[in-house]
Amino acid sequence: MFVQEEKIFAGKVLRLHLCASDGAEWLEEATEDTSVEQLKERCLKHCAPGSLEDPKSVTHHKLIHAASERVLSDTKTILEENVQDHDVLLLIKKRAPSPLPKMADVSAEEKRKQEQKAPDRDAIVRATASLPSCNMDRAVVQTSMRDFQTELRKILLSLIEVAQKLLALSPGAVELFTKANAMLDEDEEERVDETALRQLTEMGFPETRAVKALRLNHMSVPQAMEWLIEHADDPTIDTPLPGQPSVDVGGAEASAEASAEAAAGSSEGDEEARDELTEIFKKIRRKREFRADSRAVISLMEMGFDEKEVIDALKVNNNQQNAACEWLLGDRKPSPEELDKGIDPDSPLFQAILDNPIVQLGLTNPKTLLAFEDMLENPLNSTQWMNDPETGPVMLQISRIFQTLNRT
Repeated sequence: MFVQEEKIFAGKVLRLHLCASDGAEWLEEATEDTSVEQLKERCLKHCAPGSLEDPKSVTHHKLIHAASERVLSDTKTILEENVQDHDVLLLIKKRAPSPLPKMADVSAEEKRKQEQKAPDRDAIVRATASLPSCNMDRAVVQTSMRDFQTELRKILLSLIEVAQKLLALSPGAVELFTKANAMLDEDEEERVDETALRQLTEMGFPETRAVKALRLNHMSVPQAMEWLIEHADDPTIDTPLPGQPSVDVGGAEASAEASAEAAAGSSEGDEEARDELTEIFKKIRRKREFRADSRAVISLMEMGFDEKEVIDALKVNNNQQNAACEWLLGDRKPSPEELDKGIDPDSPLFQAILDNPIVQLGLTNPKTLLAFEDMLENPLNSTQWMNDPETGPVMLQISRIFQTLNRT
């Protein structure tokens, strides 16, 4: 008996269930080595006789594997497309591509775009030719739109002076400012986030290293953990940070002596009390000394900047490394010297702030003075004081007044 050669070497025969878009269904037998394009031609012969006379008919249709919802590639075989026996295939006509726009449509679209296009320089000059000229320096305009964070330090410096004068009139002024001095002189270790410190120590990191890492990374546990891992073999990892305060027994005794002197001085004349307040004010101001972020200093110095320039940049920009880098690359304004100057007492902004009743009431609250001092020393703590029920309303009024006057 004669057997055709292709039947001997043919692959496994699959029985496939075909469905067309018009609802027609039939069974189609095909070997595994049949290409998808060949199967598609056979399907078109079955459901659309004579359609193959158009050579584009095959390319305008596609076969979709129903179970996996994927389009079968014409160049692959059924086996390569992992089609199994009794699988369902869909014969779908491809969507016709959108026709190219006619020249008239293109012209209309271009005309519409031109109508919506912003005027160029020449058009602006023609439209404003009849208006009176006004000489205005653009740089002056940009400078007048002051940044709130830049001006806040000046505002705080001036308000601290006002608050100190108001609170100095209270009967227990010496005792009040002695306590304020002690609160600002608290050991920095007490300000470390206890929850964050506990998380790091539970991971196995030594407490002193964890405290250092948290301070360098603004109390961020993930960043502190990353820093500890990166510097695990660093010989200077246990070196205290520059300017980090330590527990000073002598300072505590001096504070106690100052309290005792304050209590004794309260019974003496107003002149002695005023001298005592002056000394306490000096101590409080000395605590405002800026401490640069060590990591930011190293990063900026690696870019080629001088250490003094880097510290000045970080001081101006509240230890924000990116902003400090922009300051170093820019016109370097404001200068570090301008940071220690308060706002002009005769300026409309300062007068509007002092005339606000909420600010007036807040300046008589010792906690407001502590908040101002803390924000000068630690600008990142501003959010904490903004959310405080006693100091938050004062900060909100200052911000609103600044924004209002800045727009006008």
